[in-house]
Amino acid sequence: MADRQDAPTAVVVVDPDGQVSGWSEGGRELLGWTAEDTVGRPVTDLLVGPAPTGFPGHHGTDADPSGLITLRHRDGTSVDAVVTVQPLFGSHGHVQGKVLTVQRWDSRPVIADRAFEQCPFALGVYDPDLRFLWINASSGRVIAHTEEQVLGKKYREVLPVFDRTLFPERDDEPYTDQLSEVARTGEPARLITVFRPLGSNYANAWATSIWPVRDAEGRVRAVANWGFDMSAEYWARQRLLILNEAGRDIGRTLDVIGTAQDLARASVPGFTDLVTVDLFDEVLCGEEPPSASALAGREAITLSRAARHRAGQDADGHAGPPTPVTLARDSVAARCMATGSPLVELAEEPGPGGEWAFGPGLAADPAHWPPGNPVIDASLAVHGLTGRITVPLRARGALLGVVAFCRTDRPEAFTADDLILAEELTAKAAVAIDNARRYSRERSTALTLQRSLLPQGLPKQEAVEVASRYLPAGTGAEVGGDWFDVIPLSGARVALIVGDVVGHGLHASASMGRLRTAVRTLADVDLPPDELLTYLDDLVLHLASDLQSTNHTQTTGETGATCLYTVYDPVTRRLTLASAGHPLPLILCPDGSTAPVSAQPGPPLGIGGLPFEATEIELPEGSLIALYTDGLVESRALDIDQGIAELLRVLDPGAALESLCDTVMDAATPAELRTDDAALLVARTRALDPQHVADWDVEPDFAQVPHLRKVAVEQVEAWGLEEAAFVTELVVSELVTNAIRYGEPPIRLRLIRDSALICEVSDSSNTAPHLRRARALDEGGRGLLLVAQLTQGWGTRHTTHGKTIWCEQSVPGTESA
Repeated sequence: MADRQDAPTAVVVVDPDGQVSGWSEGGRELLGWTAEDTVGRPVTDLLVGPAPTGFPGHHGTDADPSGLITLRHRDGTSVDAVVTVQPLFGSHGHVQGKVLTVQRWDSRPVIADRAFEQCPFALGVYDPDLRFLWINASSGRVIAHTEEQVLGKKYREVLPVFDRTLFPERDDEPYTDQLSEVARTGEPARLITVFRPLGSNYANAWATSIWPVRDAEGRVRAVANWGFDMSAEYWARQRLLILNEAGRDIGRTLDVIGTAQDLARASVPGFTDLVTVDLFDEVLCGEEPPSASALAGREAITLSRAARHRAGQDADGHAGPPTPVTLARDSVAARCMATGSPLVELAEEPGPGGEWAFGPGLAADPAHWPPGNPVIDASLAVHGLTGRITVPLRARGALLGVVAFCRTDRPEAFTADDLILAEELTAKAAVAIDNARRYSRERSTALTLQRSLLPQGLPKQEAVEVASRYLPAGTGAEVGGDWFDVIPLSGARVALIVGDVVGHGLHASASMGRLRTAVRTLADVDLPPDELLTYLDDLVLHLASDLQSTNHTQTTGETGATCLYTVYDPVTRRLTLASAGHPLPLILCPDGSTAPVSAQPGPPLGIGGLPFEATEIELPEGSLIALYTDGLVESRALDIDQGIAELLRVLDPGAALESLCDTVMDAATPAELRTDDAALLVARTRALDPQHVADWDVEPDFAQVPHLRKVAVEQVEAWGLEEAAFVTELVVSELVTNAIRYGEPPIRLRLIRDSALICEVSDSSNTAPHLRRARALDEGGRGLLLVAQLTQGWGTRHTTHGKTIWCEQSVPGTESA
């Protein structure tokens, strides 16, 4: 059956009596019969079964018998074939018989003809002058003409150029121009055209490929094309581009009104023609928005229009001040805010999607709409609207206002995908507006110095679960300098710090602020705990020198501090700590047993000249770490050993951390006996799943780089982070190449999937890379700049055995956390 694709064509001549009078060589090749076997015999002997109506030798009507028949092969098998019957005329026009052309059904060109004719894509062939030579059924539906109507005619004879003033949504000139260009140059081409079919409520995007058809000598004899409706893919990409641009533009400044205007501008004209953003006055003032219960009792809701942007409006223009907007309780916007659900309104019922050859498209499928959407409201047309999407503006559980996306001039109806886009844009803006509102509130609120210098909230990180409390000194005592901090570090690690500045009052608080800032700065450099305390000790010495009075007779305050700096690594479950005169942490294992801490505290900060020692402890997952200042365990009525024992007694490794902090505070020394501030920081350790860590040894050979790129991408994709694969591949290439070129073996690559995707490359060299801007003619020097631009953070971490270069990418789903 190897020759089936190119099976021959049999030609049979039949006389008026139905006898075979002529037999071609193709007949022998197709059916095995020779001319001697068939000439003079009834042609019906070649059939399997009775002859169809109109077949030569069949005494019936003269109906056209052309079609599928089954023939008898000489070896006894059956052959499915397509027969075409044509009358054979003599010189005077008399019918002298019939000619049968027989082709095997499953061979070229029969099966190919059927395949192309039934192809759901629009196919067409034109001569070099753009005359129609052939179109399939799908193409005929697209141009609303049959093949018989267009054959031999030029394209513009069938489809004249549309008057753009009458049909602005129709424009096929790029298509015909490209057809002519391919016919002229012989070079294939591709293009995407967007237009709205007449009578459709949706714009379509068509992808078309055009190529030359050449003869055996290579001359262009025709131009062929195929096209398909790629509207779903095209508009999905356009929505993605709008979201990408909005993510870049929305929230550029911590300004409520500016962010609302960013949302309006980002949506026009790519998505809608008119956007309005209405906010509560409390949000504009940086205050907490009204609660749902407060709104429930109002007959009308009053907001302020913070932004309004229409297509054609100057994007750089300055909007006026917010104007009051009153919403009736039964209005669409009020209902959306009350229910928390968006609503889509259309001026008229939309028609079918218009995607040819595949049936109704997603745009017209009601199954893709959420319940209650869309609502048909003819009154929209009175206001000049063809559609409107109303979305409540919510962030972190708070209702900030409402956004309306309106279409006026464009006739395209909103789709279910447009609703998703509107919600995504609103969600991005809501977080940014809420951030701006919070920032405004923080700036306008007068906080005490001590409170402003303590952490206002513990940062999000995955290494430990943390909770904290600060307890001011008792009545009559001045504010102290106790502080604590939680600092996320590279490699999914976290630093837990607690400290206490000597003295009380404004000087102690100011010194505490300086030290806390210094610790965070040194932590960003990723210094080991003992080295960090050494640098901090030098800083305290410098601060003491600055505080000396110019007359050398008095000081402006006491100097010195204690500090405990710990680093926990969820990958290895190791806690590294160093103390500068501060009480060591209390550590409880999940079973309630106490983990011994055999570290040796160093001298307090400000002494100078003495070293600090770091101790490393491996902890089981779920261990409880308690860091505290002496004000929590020491008072006029309690010595420090008794206080530590009491603290250890109330610590419960299985309790919720917030409840545990409350329990500790309740058990603390009464305010009237407390002479010092107290700070408590408790943490429950987590362990990173080993499946979320992958590492590889790197041979110092540049030929290894492509392999490492490949395995890194495979690992990232195995974690379900396909969106990060491209940047990961680039980062791995740059960092590994730099390590091979400038570092020293052994070299190791490690990927960590945590709240961020972390890439680390370690080597034995202590030489740290520096970010610089390459000059125009430099051949290198752009690698780290590229890494810095493509990732959310990067840096260098020195270790006892060399250094580690790291960078982090955001994991989808955590950006807004």
